[in-house]
Amino acid sequence: MPEVPAEVRNRLALVLDVDDLVAATRLAKELQPFFGIAKVGLELFSAAGPDAVVALLDMGYRVFVDLKLHDIPTTVARAARVLGGLGAGYLTMHGAGGPVMLRAGAEGLAEGAAAAGLPDPTALAVTVLTSEAHADTHVLATRVQAALEAGCGGVVCAASDLAYVKRLGPRLVAVVPGIRLPGADANDQGRPSTPDEAVAAGADVLVVGRTVTGARDRAGAAASVAGLVAAAATGPAPV
Repeated sequence: MPEVPAEVRNRLALVLDVDDLVAATRLAKELQPFFGIAKVGLELFSAAGPDAVVALLDMGYRVFVDLKLHDIPTTVARAARVLGGLGAGYLTMHGAGGPVMLRAGAEGLAEGAAAAGLPDPTALAVTVLTSEAHADTHVLATRVQAALEAGCGGVVCAASDLAYVKRLGPRLVAVVPGIRLPGADANDQGRPSTPDEAVAAGADVLVVGRTVTGARDRAGAAASVAGLVAAAATGPAPV
């Protein structure tokens, strides 16, 4: 198995959409040669809660907590503070919540990490879900501007939105879901892209799920993703 450079692994987030922590950690261990980030979404967090974050941190992953927080600012701030203290490296909040909510979450996340003596995490504003076939430009702009105003470190968007997003916020970390290998089933993704297309468009972190986890040869699929990223990447992975 060829060694995947750290600068490639740190661009790749493995989606652990399972409802069992043992299954999640087995999958994470199997694919760790290719991924530096592990994503804990609603399904795994609902099944295992904070234990999922801790287990993946103990394995050496940077953990991406994808809960798309969307509530009143105080509630979002308090939840984000807890997650920052746990060690979340990335945390999503829904951009539809607006700049006041996003700022509360970003500040809470940073406070939680600082209180625990942990590295600075990255607050991510979700713009328009990649399951939607089209992103309204006005909605996209409003949510990116909200992220900038709130001091978020990055946004989640489709690869097809990257040119527009990067014009508005060139320093934002761009996290792109809906990654598919060439010829793979798009499943429920309305705006998918291949790994090399996403990186060439400006993606910093690629969120990779079923195109690898649903493959018969998971290691082979992961190697293909990593190879496409390595061929397209021209700069370092985001910190």
